Amino acid sequence: MKFSQPSADFYAPRGQDPLANLATTTHLGIGAHADDLEILAFPGIATCFQHPTNWFSGVVVTDGAGAPRTGPFAKTNDSELISLRQKEQHHAADLGDYASVLQLGHPSTAVRQTDRSAVVADLVKILETARPQVLYLHNPADRHETHIGVLLACLEALQKLPSSAQPKEIYGCEVWGDLDWVPHAHIIRLACHAPETLGPSLLRCFKSQVEGGKRYDRAALGRRHAQATFGNPTQPDSAPEVVLALDLRPLVQSKLSPTEFLSSLLDLFRTETIARLAKLGAKK
Repeated sequence: MKFSQPSADFYAPRGQDPLANLATTTHLGIGAHADDLEILAFPGIATCFQHPTNWFSGVVVTDGAGAPRTGPFAKTNDSELISLRQKEQHHAADLGDYASVLQLGHPSTAVRQTDRSAVVADLVKILETARPQVLYLHNPADRHETHIGVLLACLEALQKLPSSAQPKEIYGCEVWGDLDWVPHAHIIRLACHAPETLGPSLLRCFKSQVEGGKRYDRAALGRRHAQATFGNPTQPDSAPEVVLALDLRPLVQSKLSPTEFLSSLLDLFRTETIARLAKLGAKK
């Protein structure tokens, strides 16, 4: 399988065939950067971890050259950082027992352009081969522009597939910004049933980040615990860790625009919040 960037990297743990493993994928995550998968797609990683028939594969779209770097990585140049982050992603794939991981090596600037045709073409190839049942993506309310660019490329790629090749479940998950503001009827709570050490251990594979000033390992675990506990004030916690997500199938199946999709949720949030205040006698 050839991709548009010569630096693209295709890896499978234990020296296995990445292409053959990609075809076994049941749960697929597509993220912008190395370590995004271990945050947004952690429910899929947990579901597949050491499972006999479920297999997780991941796609990292950008090369990660623009990441902040401090401490022991302060003097690491872009070329060195790209290579380092590739190896860190391999380490996470080994630890998480992934089927395969693909790092497409696109510059972040290319993802943020309106013409993302090269990225879309790469993603179509992957989706056609993997045929996942469940797909984890960034969500349209994410605050990171590169994440939004990757999401838009994913949606365009999905719309190029026949309906028979589209995943049955498509989730837009949290990374930069929580989704706990979304009205209850429209939020999906993805339980993460895995050893509590798995999530932090995966993110600690990315030493260039967690030892360079960004403790994603602590933050992501804390958010999953918080979402599990603060989801419902009248019921016990239903899972030890939870990732919140949006159902993105309407963006693919009905070709509803992300702007229309998000606007309706924001309008509903405003309506419900104001109505709750009014019910309890708040002054206008």
